[in-house]
Amino acid sequence: MQGVLAGFATIGIIIGLGFLLAHLRILDATAQGVLMRIAFYVATPALMITVLGGTDVHRLLSANLIASLGSVVVTASIAVLLARLAWKREGGDTVIAAFCAAYVNAGNLGLPIAAYALGDAALIAPMWLAQLLLLQPTGLAVLDELTHVPSDGVSTGRMLLIRLTRPFRNPLVVGSLIGLALALTGIKLPVAINAPLTLVGGVAVPAMLLAYGISLRLGPRPGVGEPPIQIGTLVWLKLFVQPIAAYLIGAYLVGLTGHNLLAVTVIAALPTAQNVFTFAQRYDRGLIMARDTIFIATPLSVPVILAITWLLAT
Repeated sequence: MQGVLAGFATIGIIIGLGFLLAHLRILDATAQGVLMRIAFYVATPALMITVLGGTDVHRLLSANLIASLGSVVVTASIAVLLARLAWKREGGDTVIAAFCAAYVNAGNLGLPIAAYALGDAALIAPMWLAQLLLLQPTGLAVLDELTHVPSDGVSTGRMLLIRLTRPFRNPLVVGSLIGLALALTGIKLPVAINAPLTLVGGVAVPAMLLAYGISLRLGPRPGVGEPPIQIGTLVWLKLFVQPIAAYLIGAYLVGLTGHNLLAVTVIAALPTAQNVFTFAQRYDRGLIMARDTIFIATPLSVPVILAITWLLAT
């Protein structure tokens, strides 16, 4: 479990640094916005290209992928129904709620946990693919549609073209598609391109964590800005419903057993990703919802992951 604890400690330290820099007035809300824009438009797309492009395609397209996809669909669907029908949230907030409930921290937590706790970093790849090629582009397409108001006088054909091509103008979707294409074709980027992409991609996670720490210091304290019952429900969906769904689909639908079943269940129990906070700020929707869900789900996921490991590994 050293990998689990080390991953959480790394996150906590960098978030704490962002909090401290904001408290000392070295960084402010403007700096937070700059960090988020760098992460969204530059660093994270570069990270998607290098990580997905370097992943074994056989690990991507496996039974683990079906279990991961299923857990994402089940949990996100429940969140959408609750947000729209029970909580009466508007469309953008509903997308962020779905992200909070089903978008796992597969990067800065998932990779070390897969590598050190599960023994194989490639085990995180199916969940990564499920998020980057289904949950993320679908949610961002809806947010783009809600954010962009069509101008008067635009023809129906022109408007249709804009809507069809809008997802492919999103930098995160483009980066993910390029990375997947590299993995499927086996093409390796030349060093002159891969090296700077890797360097820029390394900025993504620290930028997100620092911006999140700034938000904790400058924004409303956690538990104040959103109804606690809604935040609690999203945390429950993330830490309990999603791993249960992954286990049931893995064990009874695709026949996973042993280490692979443990892997998809543990990975589904990872807390909400920092990316969700980046999306919320970029589109100005559900920002406090995303921040508070991440804040609560991250520490609570430790005992959940330890319990799953104890139950399934014995």
